[in-house]
Amino acid sequence: MHHEYFMREALKEARKAFEGEDVPVGAVVVHENKIIGRAHNQVELLKDPTAHAEMLAITQAAATLGSERLQEARLYTTLEPCIMCAGAIVLARIKELFYAAPDPKAGACGSLFDIVNDNRLNHQVKVIHGMMKEESRNLLQEFFKNLRAEKR
Repeated sequence: MHHEYFMREALKEARKAFEGEDVPVGAVVVHENKIIGRAHNQVELLKDPTAHAEMLAITQAAATLGSERLQEARLYTTLEPCIMCAGAIVLARIKELFYAAPDPKAGACGSLFDIVNDNRLNHQVKVIHGMMKEESRNLLQEFFKNLRAEKR
């Protein structure tokens, strides 16, 4: 399967978050070209600050494989992961990370920090970014525009 297909699946998840009035981020974990974990942000829904799309997808993928080590897995996400999610990616030993839009305010995979490629840690992750960046950015911008309009 092609990388674009999996990023489209992550975007589908992001739209679910948008519809649920949560920050529209979606993620899928892929192992042997099969999606083994998929999720969208559910922070507002669950009232849980750790319910980020990446965290939920990694948890689901680990349960699917019956292992906390996802060494041959790839993670596709619509927004550059934060510090918490970057840490989870390293701890899970994810092989490759694909993210659509950078997050200059909280991104921990190259923008603000680079947790996933810190040589002081015991695992580094190959990072590919920019695929479907505009679609992801547009969804995020629309979400925050609507949120600002509601607050007026």
